[in-house]
Amino acid sequence: MESPDISKTIDAVWKIESPKLIAALARMTRDVGLAEDLAQDALVSALEQWPKDGIPRNPGAWLMAIAKRRGIDHFRRNKLVDHKHEQVGYEMQARQEDSAPDFDAALDDDVGDDLLRLIFTACHPVLSTEARVTLTLKLLAGLTTEEIARAFLSAEPTIQQRIVRAKRTLADKKIAYEVPSGSELNVRLGSVLEVIYLIFNEGYSATAGDDWMRPALCEDAQRLGRVLAGLAPNEPEVHGLLALMEIQASRSAARIGPKGEPILLLDQDRRRWNQLLIQRGLTALARAERLRPERGPYTVQAAIAACHARARQADQTDWKRIASLYDELATIMPSPIVELNRSVAYGMAFGPEQGLEVVEPLVGNPSLSEYPYLPGVRADLLFKLKRFDEAKAEFLKAAELTKNASQRALLLQKAADCQRSTN
Repeated sequence: MESPDISKTIDAVWKIESPKLIAALARMTRDVGLAEDLAQDALVSALEQWPKDGIPRNPGAWLMAIAKRRGIDHFRRNKLVDHKHEQVGYEMQARQEDSAPDFDAALDDDVGDDLLRLIFTACHPVLSTEARVTLTLKLLAGLTTEEIARAFLSAEPTIQQRIVRAKRTLADKKIAYEVPSGSELNVRLGSVLEVIYLIFNEGYSATAGDDWMRPALCEDAQRLGRVLAGLAPNEPEVHGLLALMEIQASRSAARIGPKGEPILLLDQDRRRWNQLLIQRGLTALARAERLRPERGPYTVQAAIAACHARARQADQTDWKRIASLYDELATIMPSPIVELNRSVAYGMAFGPEQGLEVVEPLVGNPSLSEYPYLPGVRADLLFKLKRFDEAKAEFLKAAELTKNASQRALLLQKAADCQRSTN
């Protein structure tokens, strides 16, 4: 029976080492699915041996040595003799475990390039958005299938099948294990950033379930963002996204009340905001803006978040500046969601009538028909205009649409406030 401490240690080591391990194995085998299988075999060996023998001095090198042995056995067992697999076998055999320094070299050689290749492969546009998110959490965040299923309130077999199909698609489509270049880089980088931000957002504002937040997902996304910023230091939008996540995450402790209830931005105790994360975010934002004065969408959103972070009190927020930044965002990334957020900024900067003018054209937009924030924003603006009956109806509509229990409770409370205001 293994102790809880050794189990936690193995889990922590795995989350740190598995992305590098899988990335290096994928370079050797040119097969992401096989690389992950070999890494999982190494983890099984660790779970069997480390509780008895203790944690090795260099756990990453130990895992790599075991995985390489299994890889050589795999190729021998299947008698793969074509040139590609001869080369793979040669490379893996040449790096066999003669000494600890060889293990270190096998793990550390080209680790940055390997991780970049793995990130771009896991987030390849040939995969569905759900598959990209799931595969990224599995391969790059080191989450188990059970952890991913729990995070997204899905059945574990569903997540497992999604992973299997994603790896099969990569193999069937013969997706090259490489970092894209030229014009393709921007498209592919956009896919990577989208996946990381989707993971962060699901943690920051959970779309379903009882909890308002799932902080572990935020932390996974931030970690991925920091890794990517280190691997791609000259990509401004990488730093823009990292800045956005760091600043938003700084508010986490203040977003939840003592009973787990949501606390909205203007009502938060800003003394509870994490100043270290704010400084990290502002530093990343400054770097993004230095790299490219013409801001991309993530950098603009980070600049908006920075306006909130710089305001010591809610009434010190520069809402006109925020409204201007949303105008900029609407130009470079027009979407109904941006317009909805722009309406909030206009309502705060210029009054609820101006906000309502921006939001009204969105009513009836098919893409927002199931989106609870549309009636929620309209309700808030109507409430400020003292149109309480209309506001109550919109709050109730939003409560009906949301799948998050904490958000529903908040919206129902606001509907009750409207009722009291009419009496």
